[in-house]
Amino acid sequence: MALLTPLFAFLYHLPQVYKWLLKPYYIASLFMSVAFLLVRKTPGICEHLSTQREDGNSCDFDWREVEILMFLSAIVMMKNRRAITIEQHLGNIILFSKVANVILFFRLDIRLGLLYLTLCIVFLMICKPPIYMGPEYIKYFSDKTIDDELEKDNRVTWIVEFFANWSPECQSFASVYADLSLKYNCAGLKFGKVDIGRYSEVAKKYRVSTSPLSKQLPSLVLFQGGKEIMRRPQVDKKGRAVSWTFTEENIIREFNLNELYQKSKKLGKVKGEKFERPSESVFPPVPEEEEPEAETITAMDTESKKDK
Repeated sequence: MALLTPLFAFLYHLPQVYKWLLKPYYIASLFMSVAFLLVRKTPGICEHLSTQREDGNSCDFDWREVEILMFLSAIVMMKNRRAITIEQHLGNIILFSKVANVILFFRLDIRLGLLYLTLCIVFLMICKPPIYMGPEYIKYFSDKTIDDELEKDNRVTWIVEFFANWSPECQSFASVYADLSLKYNCAGLKFGKVDIGRYSEVAKKYRVSTSPLSKQLPSLVLFQGGKEIMRRPQVDKKGRAVSWTFTEENIIREFNLNELYQKSKKLGKVKGEKFERPSESVFPPVPEEEEPEAETITAMDTESKKDK
């Protein structure tokens, strides 16, 4: 049963995997990831390569190349333990495969190593991973709109993602965040995004570092009444993010989304989409109409009769 579950999960996601793999970015990345394998195994090319095998067979891996490939497999397995999406799994495989190819080509021939490294740099500059284009209920802020929108109504709770387009972690998280917005967006609970790679002033104001070393991208911040209530990942005294996994389950639990959603739906039923009067409580109780007491009704009837 333990072996069947991953197999069924893979078969379930197979159409989606095919859709991703057929994109030009992944097709080119796949060829670059297996470049050394193709060179080492292609007849007519491999015969002219040097080898350290005792039998002199230059069309097969020597012991050092096998060692490097085994080390690559171990690193990919360790990294993929924390991956939450198929894009992250593929990204880790592609990244470390290219690193291994650089080492293997330099070891084989420095000219081949320089050629492959140049191709990797060119590919990095001109090819970007596909951006998520699926359905979502997310409002995109600029440096001029974010403050006004967050402070517009203190009854509305905002969850805002601070991201950068160049960050692989942000690109992988896009589909997860979109799914959350589809499930939990309502009148009193809204989802937003702001590209701090583009709006650096927003990054400074909300204390989100764009440095890859800080590991603060992406950052999710919960706002109520325009004020920050909590954020993930948290930041230590040295300005580095505390390790945190951006899975859907973690976000729902940490941000208490189920309870927020229920309270926000009740708030939406009272005023619909219009929240005109501010309130001290973020989620005020739903007002109920009280019936007048019996004594009050009797007194009013008596006064009416006297007037007559």
